[in-house]
Amino acid sequence: MDLYEAVNRRRDTRAEFTGDPVPDELLTRVLSAAHAAPSVGMSQPWDFVLVRDPATLDAFAAHVAREREVFAASLDGERAETFGRIRIEGIRESGLGIVVGYDPQRGGPHVLGRHAIADAGLYSVCLAIQNLWLAATAEGLGVGWVSFYREEFVGDLVGMPPHVRPVAWLCVGTVAGLPDTPDLERFGWRHRSPLDSVLHRERWTEGRPRAR
Repeated sequence: MDLYEAVNRRRDTRAEFTGDPVPDELLTRVLSAAHAAPSVGMSQPWDFVLVRDPATLDAFAAHVAREREVFAASLDGERAETFGRIRIEGIRESGLGIVVGYDPQRGGPHVLGRHAIADAGLYSVCLAIQNLWLAATAEGLGVGWVSFYREEFVGDLVGMPPHVRPVAWLCVGTVAGLPDTPDLERFGWRHRSPLDSVLHRERWTEGRPRAR
């Protein structure tokens, strides 16, 4: 799979996990791709916590279910119906959670390039996640980014130090296949906007049509 194919085949995986374990050498390749991401001042401010313990997966899944209920209660009408059809996690089914943390202390107090943009380290972690996701896609694995959680809960659950921020819980695993259309688009939550609707030349242009 070439780069552009991986970019376009990448999906936020939920229902497709088979539960088969990911071979260690394959997981190492995917994590090595994440670790090769660019980072501000070469600080490499990421950490990866591999979670396979069923009890931990169960505890996180229960937490996510509660947070889903909180969000669902804020919806009504068509939005509530649409959200009810969308699956937001594959925590148990994937069999592997990768918690990606951001350590702002990595690289010392003077990180080259971060003095004017405090979030540059956080952006670096997101680049590592994207590398991981594309590598997993190229290897035929599925990845699902779970965002229905409280950071304090996840940090405590996997024993992160207080200063390390849990940026993502990624469900990673073997899949039966990847859907041709992203779930949120397939279920009608949102649709991908055309490139021209977000493209500006030289200066910001008002009045462009936006996807709903």
